[in-house]
Amino acid sequence: MSYHGQCWWITGASSGIGAALATELGARGARVILSGRDEARLAEVAATIPTETLLLPFDVRDEPAMLAATEQAIAWSGGIDGFVANAGVSQRSRATRTAMQVYRDIIEIDLVAQIAHTQALLPHMTAQRTGHLLFISSIAGKVGVPMRTAYSAAKFGLAGYADALRAELSIDGVQVHTIYPGSIATNVSRNALSADGSKRGRSDSVIDNGIPAGEAAKTMLDAVAAGTREIIVAEGMEQAMGEMRRTPDALFDQVAAMVAGGYMDKMEADG
Repeated sequence: MSYHGQCWWITGASSGIGAALATELGARGARVILSGRDEARLAEVAATIPTETLLLPFDVRDEPAMLAATEQAIAWSGGIDGFVANAGVSQRSRATRTAMQVYRDIIEIDLVAQIAHTQALLPHMTAQRTGHLLFISSIAGKVGVPMRTAYSAAKFGLAGYADALRAELSIDGVQVHTIYPGSIATNVSRNALSADGSKRGRSDSVIDNGIPAGEAAKTMLDAVAAGTREIIVAEGMEQAMGEMRRTPDALFDQVAAMVAGGYMDKMEADG
């Protein structure tokens, strides 16, 4: 698959994996829509992209703003070829010390908002019967990781939504890819929430020494182009943990076959 001439929309595009994906997509000839809360930082990313860009800043928790942005994106692009649900926030705190509001905030941002945005795009993407949906989960969405109970809950949930959606959309021509990054050199740890919900403000050595974001973005887009449904981007122990929990392609195919055989129609008829 060539990205040249396509239009891709990325949330959380002002830094980290989102910014790296935007830059790499532009380098491959795609037009890019960039969303995030900080318009100035989005503009800085857009300046690195050689193709046409559109900035649509909003907070992913603001559903009316998201719905308005969705209308703008579709009107600007004529057809969205790919959407990357990347916006999110991590965590660094023990469960026994973590305020319940931290769980609510992380699940709202990393899971509920990503589902809401995808749902808003589904009528457009299923009508055009083509396209790609990318969900940025985490190795912590494959294996429960200490100090990240809220984050793991949200990322496991995002992967579950993506897997079920992939099966449903298998008859509509829309491909769903779930990406499981390990330690990528970004500000994810610095921006993570502490037990009281405040920003942690410092990074981890494992993150600082992680895979460069640009390199990770290339690996992700190569895998999407190859049609890979479950994409693990990690090294060492993190890669081994992710591979141990990898879903067999045969299982994805089996569930898709249920849909092709009329499973959803039968369930609705029984209701």
